[in-house]
Amino acid sequence: MLASKRMNPNNKNITIIGVGETGQGAAILAKKLGANVLVSDSGEINDKAFFKKAHEMGIKLETGGHTNNVYNSDLWILSPGISDKIEIIRNAKNKGIKIVSEIEFASWFTDKPIIAVTGTNGKTTTVSIINEILNKGDLSPVLAGNIGFAFSKAILDDLAKCDENRVYVLELSSFQLEHISTFKPFISIILNITADHQDRYENMEAYVEAKMNIAINHDSESYLLYNSDDSQLINKCKNLPTNKISFGLIRNSQNILKIDNSHIVENQAKIVSIDNIALKGRHNLSNILAAASAAKILNVSYEHISETLSNFSGIEHRLEKVETISGVTYYNDSKATNVESVIAAITSFKNPIILILGGKDKDSNFNSLSPFLNKKIKKIVSYGEARNKISIALRDAVELNKVFSLRDAVEECRKSAVSGDIVLLSPGCASFDQFKNYEHRGSEFKKIVKNVAYA
Repeated sequence: MLASKRMNPNNKNITIIGVGETGQGAAILAKKLGANVLVSDSGEINDKAFFKKAHEMGIKLETGGHTNNVYNSDLWILSPGISDKIEIIRNAKNKGIKIVSEIEFASWFTDKPIIAVTGTNGKTTTVSIINEILNKGDLSPVLAGNIGFAFSKAILDDLAKCDENRVYVLELSSFQLEHISTFKPFISIILNITADHQDRYENMEAYVEAKMNIAINHDSESYLLYNSDDSQLINKCKNLPTNKISFGLIRNSQNILKIDNSHIVENQAKIVSIDNIALKGRHNLSNILAAASAAKILNVSYEHISETLSNFSGIEHRLEKVETISGVTYYNDSKATNVESVIAAITSFKNPIILILGGKDKDSNFNSLSPFLNKKIKKIVSYGEARNKISIALRDAVELNKVFSLRDAVEECRKSAVSGDIVLLSPGCASFDQFKNYEHRGSEFKKIVKNVAYA
């Protein structure tokens, strides 16, 4: 077992704030490493399996609010959904309690390479491509973070016996990067930064700084891959003391890999034909370049990169084709939780689109969709908590109907669509008003399409 780089958990009091998947993973890992663990959540624990496991392991639980017991602690680990603006976090800081993210904590117990990917859009696609390429390249990747399962669980699974070729591939949100101390990936990738989560951050700069924490500990042994088409990233990355490599479709002077007229190339060597890449959409080419560049750093062959890119067609809940019914094709893009993702989705199609927007608003600017309405979108159906805000922003620019539920939205689309139309769920909002997460929303959409659209 590796000794912690920052703290030996044995006999230490560790408090986990938040009992979601990451909180559960951190709690079990900390307990296995000998800590006295308290998990505290303002809500109730609905996961009966974790409740039973915690009881068996001697993990203390408190739910329905936080008691003063949380302050009897050497270390706090915050679940990513917990904002550090709440009162107990301020109190803990005033008491001098060290606070870290689950990602930071888990990273203390491995010396295997970490590829960490952040950005406003494209994270899941990029880490999924990386994972597929590394598998082809005879490495042993594990997907974790904001995809798959908690990083802590991955580390726990590997404590007894870790594959010598292990590489951790982490999808990281800004929330997961807020409390970083020593976390240092071997390769960090920043895909892009556009406005998002403005309900959480005081301003755009605070959001950007959270994203940039991914490289805060980088040095000459690390690699930072950044999107050179994003001028904000160029400025943020230029003075960082690390090996910087760019990727992009426009500015490409520092790229390992570039796109000529027909191929992805390294210098003059052709890696894969653009026509042979299975994942379509111009916005995906940047994600592909980022993933392939990371693979090159790890010495994966052209052959394995090309084979993966020729076969990888996408991920669930991201421009996922569901059904074609009476000439109308339904797409599940539930992963699109901000307006920029919606724009990327609608620009991927040539056919007329009936767009389903809605869910829990993240203080988004829906007016930025206006330039695309007449060109791409024939009708919008808004649903959920954000339906009124969407209607006010866009009702004068395109035909728009408001409904309450996602089921109502699909039914409205079914009535309006004609052969050749696309019905696109690309909500531009969080899912938490009516669903547990975007996966739950996307899965329900697929069920509704098959049940309602055939009615």
